[in-house]
Amino acid sequence: MADQILRDRTNKLIGKIKTLRSGKMELRDPTNRLLGTYNPKSNETRDRTNKLVGKGNLLTTLL
Repeated sequence: MADQILRDRTNKLIGKIKTLRSGKMELRDPTNRLLGTYNPKSNETRDRTNKLVGKGNLLTTLL
């Protein structure tokens, strides 16, 4: 699906948010390592170890 590219103010790539077919969103760092996921059905954001970060889309806080 669609990728959202995240850059800092100097235009350096800091991450990507990818929307999967299931509707879940994945945050990945510039080396493509998974940082966390957001599930809109449960409205939960989880880190790479599947630990609950919080309710709502908090993916950018994992950067």
